[in-house]
Amino acid sequence: MPTLDTLDDAVAAQAFRRLVRHLRHRSDAQNIDLMGLAGFCRNCLADWIAEADPSLSKDEARAIVYDMPFAEWKAKHQSAATPEQLARMEASLAKNHREELLDEALDDSFPASDPPAMSEPGR
Repeated sequence: MPTLDTLDDAVAAQAFRRLVRHLRHRSDAQNIDLMGLAGFCRNCLADWIAEADPSLSKDEARAIVYDMPFAEWKAKHQSAATPEQLARMEASLAKNHREELLDEALDDSFPASDPPAMSEPGR
């Protein structure tokens, strides 16, 4: 059974493109609401694209996600965030940060290699 890491790249790319097209279609779903619920938004997807392909600027990656320059999309579709939306976003982003801290703690608690006494019985 495939896992996320063994899923065929073509299948993963097809699913990603469908997600991006869905978000393009649902311009009513505000980035602030996506951030408040899931801790990521269209800009995050663009940032991840730019991280995966350093030859792309953030603006180029955003144009890929938005199918237009971000400033244009923002002017057409983005409304001002309410205090409630901002509070939900902050609470949601705090959960992301906790995951990062947990990952760091796990990395610190599991060294890259065990001492020989643990990995070579009888030593």
